[in-house]
Amino acid sequence: MSTGSIAVLIVAAGRGERAGDPGDGPKQYRRIGGDPVLAKTVRAFQSAGLTHILIAIHRDDGALFEEAMRTVAPLPSTVHGGATRQDSVRLGLEALAADAPDIVLIHDAARPFVDPDTIRRVVECVRRTGGGALPATAQTDTLKRAEVDGLVTATLPRSGLFCAQTPQGFPFGPILDAHRRALNEGKGDFTDDASIAEWSGLPVTLVAGSSDNVKLTLAADFVRARAADRKGLPMIDVRTGNGYDVHQLVTGDHVTLCGVRIAHDQALSGHSDADVGLHALTDALLATCGAGDIGDHFPPSDMQWRGAPSAIFVRRAVEIVAAAGGRIMNADITLICEAPKIAPHREAMRQAIATMTGLDLTRVSVKATTNETIGFVGRREGIAAIATASVVYGDGA
Repeated sequence: MSTGSIAVLIVAAGRGERAGDPGDGPKQYRRIGGDPVLAKTVRAFQSAGLTHILIAIHRDDGALFEEAMRTVAPLPSTVHGGATRQDSVRLGLEALAADAPDIVLIHDAARPFVDPDTIRRVVECVRRTGGGALPATAQTDTLKRAEVDGLVTATLPRSGLFCAQTPQGFPFGPILDAHRRALNEGKGDFTDDASIAEWSGLPVTLVAGSSDNVKLTLAADFVRARAADRKGLPMIDVRTGNGYDVHQLVTGDHVTLCGVRIAHDQALSGHSDADVGLHALTDALLATCGAGDIGDHFPPSDMQWRGAPSAIFVRRAVEIVAAAGGRIMNADITLICEAPKIAPHREAMRQAIATMTGLDLTRVSVKATTNETIGFVGRREGIAAIATASVVYGDGA
């Protein structure tokens, strides 16, 4: 869409009394999906290539506006609004008049879900007709007229009826003149700018609106909007990897488990220092990004790894995870053995793993259990380990 000389005037000076507890603040500054409504609205126009944006705000909302715009760039300009929406629009138009655009789009701050296609249709209509453009959706519900007590007095035909939305687009000069004339003639009861244009004789043409372009008015609207926003979020990419390792026990004087040397009447035989805990953790980390297993990266046939500390393998797995865009969230290792006793060494093991992985100690768990004298572990022929690692990838990392 060619933006030409287009300005966007966002009306954000209201108090939003119908949107729930006043203690929550004006509705345009409440949050949906972590972002203030007003920030979402501004970004909707910026994403359509429109950056000449003026926002009419309440004179008491300066701090709220600054906080809402912290993550918005470029930063829109502001003007103080008036007592009514009509006043705020007129004051905004007057502020734009010093450097008048060809077209102005007037939009409610509480419509944060306007899409670029709707904006484009409004602009193209103004250019084509030279008059106003009003996005709208056809009225589909049956309409009733009722008395104050709720008694229905008539059913109204819905054919040809439409629900008006914003942004409403106009050639700048005529809509400013219409607002000035309304002020001079004491006409202050218009509910939107299209109605002022119609009253002044400026033709207004309907263009297709969007069912998603809802106005947040009531507290229930915010509940629905927040639920819809959550559904639209990409799923957080959390991956869990598991690892298992076992090594034979032979005659010796120590074992190395989870990076800690422990005096013992047996030793573990196998790859490197045969640290089953760290081998299992290495496999768990590699599994989260489909990077094979420990044997792929450190083959037992390669003599350079004979007797090597297994911390080397864990650190390399951490590098591979980071290169894939992952952030390790926790590591959990269970050692399965009849001896030695693990409890006296558990904290040293946790600290060693925390150092290798860069994790906070609270995110590292080491547990131990026996095999109740059953099987090869129960006969003290070997030690096994099971490890689980959780890693967040992508934007969540």
